[in-house]
Amino acid sequence: MSIPIETLTDFLVTAPIFCGLDDAELAEIASALELVELPANRRLFDEGEPGDAWYVVFSGALTVTKNMAAGPTHDIARLEAGDCFGEMAILDDAPRGAAVTTETPAVLLRFPRERFEAMLEADRLSAYKLVRAMSRVLCQRQREVTQILADIVDDPGEGPGPVRDSVVSLLWTPPVWE
Repeated sequence: MSIPIETLTDFLVTAPIFCGLDDAELAEIASALELVELPANRRLFDEGEPGDAWYVVFSGALTVTKNMAAGPTHDIARLEAGDCFGEMAILDDAPRGAAVTTETPAVLLRFPRERFEAMLEADRLSAYKLVRAMSRVLCQRQREVTQILADIVDDPGEGPGPVRDSVVSLLWTPPVWE
């Protein structure tokens, strides 16, 4: 399958993460993307695998699954057209924090880290705008997680215990900058 660059840029402009990019910047990003077609029920990657790309869902539905230390895996997100995932992997080179599996046949737009880093090294404004947009996504997700953790800590029915103590510790531990 091949998608004309005009169709790709028309799609990207509808995805919230690309709203701050102009037509030329969208075309530049679009030219760096690779198409990935997957059938239903196919694992894209597993938790713990090296993260080497960022993705945008062009079509289809995917599930993000997290392994839990004390039990079964949990679905933590459902992704559809216009959603993005993998921004931590493209920014920090850490292993994948969750697994992603297709629910339906899916077409993904893959942005390999090497191409993204080359655009940053070339001082391409489009890459910097994308970093800013990714930062907004990460900040929003962090706010949501912090609220969930705060609700757990604030629940008077929980009482003291190892889970609550761990969450309190997490909320009050300053970040470590490497």
